[in-house]
Amino acid sequence: MWPRPFYLRAMILRALLVVFTVTFLVGCPKSEPKPGKAKGRNPAEAQKPTKDESGDAAFQAFLGRLRKAVATRDVPTLASMMAPDFGYRWDDAPQGETPFAYWDSKNLWGELAALMKEKWVPHNGFMVVPAQFAANEEYRGYRAGLTMVNGSWRFAYFVSAPAANP
Repeated sequence: MWPRPFYLRAMILRALLVVFTVTFLVGCPKSEPKPGKAKGRNPAEAQKPTKDESGDAAFQAFLGRLRKAVATRDVPTLASMMAPDFGYRWDDAPQGETPFAYWDSKNLWGELAALMKEKWVPHNGFMVVPAQFAANEEYRGYRAGLTMVNGSWRFAYFVSAPAANP
């Protein structure tokens, strides 16, 4: 007779080894990037038609936080939501000036809050307001844009129309 306990232990160990191996292999990340994951903006993406992200849950969540931060003038929250190269003026800013100080000096908080309530539309690689800006190249009012940076939405700019060329 064969000693049964030895064979039972060996079968149990082999079964556990198979379960652990399968679990390990299933948990390994794939080497190719997942489609649809934005990793930042590159020039080639800016040339493609922009996808309308206004119905996306992540976009809506970011926009809700942004609207609340603008309404309450929550500077630390706004700063954390801005792109590293945030645009707020067409000329060079004076040394040490922040977008918030500029908005205070030009009394632009109300203009920004009004823009935040409008419908966001895709335009040149950004989600922008107002929709007239995306539809009309000659639009002369203030505009704001959001963009994807390393897979997260960021507040990219809030500027007036550029100065007319002479």
